[in-house]
Parts: sequence; structure tokens; C-alpha cells
Amino acid sequence: METKHLARRFWILAGALLVMGSGFAADQTRTERVQFKRGSNSATVESRIKGYESVDYLLGARAGQHMNVSMTTKHGATYFNILAPGETEVAMFNGSMNDNRFEGTLPANGDYKIRVYMMRSAARRNEVAPFRLKMAIGSPGQQTQRPPSGDVLVPGTNFHATGQLPCSAGGGQPTGQCNFGVRREGGGNANVTITGPDGRQRVIFFKNGNPVGYDKSQADRSPLQAHKQSDLNIIRIGEERYEVSDAIVQGG
Repeated sequence: METKHLARRFWILAGALLVMGSGFAADQTRTERVQFKRGSNSATVESRIKGYESVDYLLGARAGQHMNVSMTTKHGATYFNILAPGETEVAMFNGSMNDNRFEGTLPANGDYKIRVYMMRSAARRNEVAPFRLKMAIGSPGQQTQRPPSGDVLVPGTNFHATGQLPCSAGGGQPTGQCNFGVRREGGGNANVTITGPDGRQRVIFFKNGNPVGYDKSQADRSPLQAHKQSDLNIIRIGEERYEVSDAIVQGG
């Protein structure tokens, strides 16, 4: 009986260790502090990620300073987001809609996270993405250029407007509300970033007021389909459905 009892305890312990090990393996985010060399206001990092790996580069800065971040990579589904001090999930900048380039005045003091990650469709295939990340911080008081559309950015974001719009992920799910941010270029040209309830993001590109494409990854095969209802653009991508008004794209 004692032998059976010890064997049972062994298998329970082994199962618990297996679960703990699986959880640890799933957390593949590493954090690295970025420090400029003496006399320099910039730094360059060369690295790589694989699959679900991601990297948070911490960069300390002050409110009013001017930050410039850019990333080059041959992997078409690797991007960086920027998270303001204190944020863990909500990004003030999304590289997938701005060609992995950020330039702006910082809203607060503290550590900014520059998060390099791979889109899930590519991460599932365990792809490898080498990248080169450049970061620079200028003196307080420098201002970003006024965008061509004449809009001003929403404080603390890289968007000209934010809010919610009707959306549905399909599969029998009812229409709900998704958060959006829009970056306008004038003349009806804009990029609308939509964040679903599960945190996944979709960027829809507009030209002359009409939806013309989206942030298609290597695994995306669904075409963009759209039609107009009054001043509303009804957009379908596979089972996804979005309702984007002209006011979001044009402003006003």
C-alpha cells in the first residue's frame, strides 16, 4: 500500500511540474533596458525573434521630449508597438499601420516599452525574424510636424481620432463595439486601426475615401469586400465585419 501511495504522489507531482513547465514556456517575452552611450542621444539594437517570442525594450524619457523610433526587417509580419509608462497592453503607437516608424512628443515621464513582436499567423509557423531597431530621444520642447490633413493628434497617441465602431468577428457572433484609431493623410486617404475585444488588431487602408486593402499577413487569403450605405462603409474580411463612417476617414 505504501508503494502505491508513493507512486500516486510521484505522478501527481510530475503532472504539476509539467503544467508549470508549459506555462513558463508560453511566456516568451524578454525585457531589456536601453541605455545611450555617454554623449549620444540614440542607440541601435540588432536582434531576432522566433515564433511567439517578443522583446520589450525599456527606454526612460521625460514628458515633452521628442522620440524617434524606426525598425527595419526583411520579415513582413514583424512590428513594434510603443507603450506609455504604466501601460502593459494598450499601445500609444502601432507599427503595423505606420511602416514601423514613430516620431512624436512624449506625454509623460517614465519608462516607455518598445515592444517587438510577430503577427500570430507567422508566429504559429515558428518563423524567424531578424531586425534592426533604432531609437533616439531629443530635447524637450521639440514638436512633430503638423499632418497634411490639418488634424492634430489625440494627446498621448499617434492617431488623429479615436473611438468605437460597430464590428463582428463572424461565426454567429453578434455585432459589438471595437476600439479604433485613425491616422489621416488628407484627401480621403487614411489608415484605420481596429482593436477587437480579444485584443487582435486589423488595419484597413482607405484611398480617396474608399477602403482599398488591409494589413494582410502571409496566412490571410480573404479578399476585402466593401459597399456603401449612405455615409457608412460596410467592410467584410472573411467572417469579420466592420462599419466605418466617412466622418472617421475624412474628419469633421
